[in-house]
Amino acid sequence: MVIIRIRRQTALSGNASLEKDGNRQLTLRSLVIGTIGSVVITTSSMYVALRMGALPWPTIFVAVMSLAILKALGNTNLNEVNVTHTAMSAGSMVAGGLAFTVPGIWILDANASMSFLSLLVLTLSGTVLGVIFTGLIRKYFVERERLPFPMGIASYETIVAGDEGGSKARYLFSTMGVAAIFVAIRDWFGWIPGAWSSAWLYARNIFFGVWISPMAVGIGYIIGPLFTGVWFLGAALSYFFIIPVGVGLGWFADIAAARAFKDSLGIGLMVGTGIGILLKGIAPKAREIYGPIFRPEKNAKNPLSGWIPIVFAAVAVFLTTLSEMTLIPALLTIIGVWLTTAMAASITGQSGINPMEIFGIIVLLAVKIVATPGTIESFMIAGVVAVACGLAGDVLNDFKSGHLLKTDPKAQIVAETVGGIVGAVVSVVVLFIMFRAYGAFGPGTELPAPQAFAVSTMVGGLPDPTAFFFGLMMGIIIYLLKLPGMTLGIGLYLPMEISSAAFLGGLLNLLVGKFRPSSKDKGLVISSGLLGGEGIAGVLIAIIRVLTVS
Repeated sequence: MVIIRIRRQTALSGNASLEKDGNRQLTLRSLVIGTIGSVVITTSSMYVALRMGALPWPTIFVAVMSLAILKALGNTNLNEVNVTHTAMSAGSMVAGGLAFTVPGIWILDANASMSFLSLLVLTLSGTVLGVIFTGLIRKYFVERERLPFPMGIASYETIVAGDEGGSKARYLFSTMGVAAIFVAIRDWFGWIPGAWSSAWLYARNIFFGVWISPMAVGIGYIIGPLFTGVWFLGAALSYFFIIPVGVGLGWFADIAAARAFKDSLGIGLMVGTGIGILLKGIAPKAREIYGPIFRPEKNAKNPLSGWIPIVFAAVAVFLTTLSEMTLIPALLTIIGVWLTTAMAASITGQSGINPMEIFGIIVLLAVKIVATPGTIESFMIAGVVAVACGLAGDVLNDFKSGHLLKTDPKAQIVAETVGGIVGAVVSVVVLFIMFRAYGAFGPGTELPAPQAFAVSTMVGGLPDPTAFFFGLMMGIIIYLLKLPGMTLGIGLYLPMEISSAAFLGGLLNLLVGKFRPSSKDKGLVISSGLLGGEGIAGVLIAIIRVLTVS
């Protein structure tokens, strides 16, 4: 989730070398470089999502990396760079969709059995559905509605501005190295504590702390002061008011009851916001969005339209024969993806935020009205939807950038499909490695997976249904009032340590913008490097632990 200030680009200075062979877009090297980049970004993103419960778009990272590599190879152009970073970024949101849902299986039951094949089928199904459905609605959201898609704009501006002298690449790779060294010192050698907390405050039921993480600060910087401020407001309400005051005044029987209330309230706010998107942003425009799909003459130029029945049937067979899903839930999930990808397109296009796991919860609740899915099947429903919606947001940001650069959408669809499929495989492998290395997910562990914890509460039973439904109604109202209820809900149930560290990054963004505005974009590149460095180092440490134990 991220939003970046949109700037107007007025010049293409310094990019004469990128203007050669402008028609070369989808090339073999763009796919090879994009595939390798997808492996790196997917690996890092899985770690970030499990540790933070938030996953900013990797836009700046992949744009700078694609620029640096292709310029070093020579004879490139803006469109080839765009296609390359399209493939690179796809795996990130696939990893996010998986990390934000499926670990909830092990949060509910640490000994639960989930096969590699089932997870791979889940992730590949979400990837294919995300590409197909997003390709069908691209024209409506990007060309007709002309939604801003702030990360697509940021990608476009990064590519057009170029990287004179390679300064962006130096900042990116150097900060990746610094972050990786820091993580090794903190997590491998144990010379730096993972978080700071106050025993004095804890004794008074004020559970304040700060996660010592360059990645968390970088995420806060990228998201910016507005959203980190609202995020921290939710955390402050939880940890400075609901828990200490509620327990002290006898509103709750104990701390556990207070935590159940604030967690359920936060999840309700987020789900309510998702329903608000459906009611206000999608339902009134359903005929405009989906009509052309059913009228071939209106959609003749879109080659994906003819694939709808084939994709529906293939994914349904895929899910019901190779995983724990049964036919009715599988069909309802596919229909749910069709609806929620449009929801993801709407909110991503307007704000740059994509609450993929919330869309998964909404479809899961809808399926439960007409069917009774088992525990693993419930997580698979949410997982397929979250992967598809995560990829949809990434695809549409890339389409926005491509529309501005006049990149061929077909080239981008191919790149996104390749990068997404690679990301699907890598994300499943990395998830199993992380579980083997750390042994558990959820609150109080090294991998809290807070978004997956939210899904697990919906599957395992809400700890406080009254608080959830109150939050749900408030979420709908807040969204209709155009206030960031989703971000407030995130702050309510995420650990304070994560929220405070991200808030520091947002505060740093505010200070840089006020006192050194010319350095603000440099800060985005540095923050992207911090995310990449800590994420990759974290996974490498996990791999070493698994190999050492084995």
